[in-house]
Amino acid sequence: MNQRISIVVPAYNEAENLPVLAAEISKVLGAFDYEIIVVNDGSKDNSLSVLKQLNQADNRIQYVSLSRNFGHQKALRCGLSFATGDAIISMDADLQHPPAMLPKLIEAWKSGCDVVVTQKVLNNNLSLPKRFSTFLFYKAINLISDVNIEHGAADFRLLDKKVLDVINKTPESDLFLRGYVEWVGFKKSVVAYTPAERFSGTAQYSWSKLFALALNGITSFSIKPLRVSAVIGAFISFLAFCYAIYAIYIFFFTDKAVTGWASLLVSMLFLGGLQLLMIGILGEYIGKIFIQSKGRPDYVVGEKSL
Repeated sequence: MNQRISIVVPAYNEAENLPVLAAEISKVLGAFDYEIIVVNDGSKDNSLSVLKQLNQADNRIQYVSLSRNFGHQKALRCGLSFATGDAIISMDADLQHPPAMLPKLIEAWKSGCDVVVTQKVLNNNLSLPKRFSTFLFYKAINLISDVNIEHGAADFRLLDKKVLDVINKTPESDLFLRGYVEWVGFKKSVVAYTPAERFSGTAQYSWSKLFALALNGITSFSIKPLRVSAVIGAFISFLAFCYAIYAIYIFFFTDKAVTGWASLLVSMLFLGGLQLLMIGILGEYIGKIFIQSKGRPDYVVGEKSL
């Protein structure tokens, strides 16, 4: 029985890349029964028009256009919900995820793996800040969260249909897919790849978006930040109690005056900043509860070819 492969591609302002990507996938998967589902994430260029032309030329290329820009992870989840294949591969539209790697992922899946994740082999062309931030992201999320994500893991992965069914039935809002795929388990294989140069356009992930993604990943899979806040709070309270005992002692039993306005001011500023940080961590978790409780959908579909 010929098994069907679904390729899911979130796209934002990728009009120039989409025809090339479709042609490359067609060249590599020509012998397979496959479909390509491109999610237009509220693009401001003519990506939707390009997708309509591609769909008319080849009905294996389908599109879902969101009503506005909802973000990469939500667009990806939207595409996964429409996939009908026995194996589902997600990849970016900029061709940095090489289509030539697709047969290798499929081969690992056919050997018995339910999840095939890819791991970037970082090259020296990346800037030092980019390499450092990538290293810091994976170190932080593996240290603080309750899942272990391979350093350099990307949203370029293959999922078996049964794994996708678990994801599609998950009611969690703003799902961090990299962490969730690790959390659900199943037999996994890791395939290394070297990212290609972006074919055209500019990267869509700004530093603020990367920070938000990291924060979402950490708070989605662990309450360790809350526990750390509690431990730090208890430790600071203990130090304050010890200092209070010391102040009372020198006031009643010595002739020394309690001086040091500078140290007092620094202590107040430090404790005030620490309290605001802890409140911010707490607020992040409360905010996630608030968003989940409203029950709004992660995305809204404007039109689709499916």
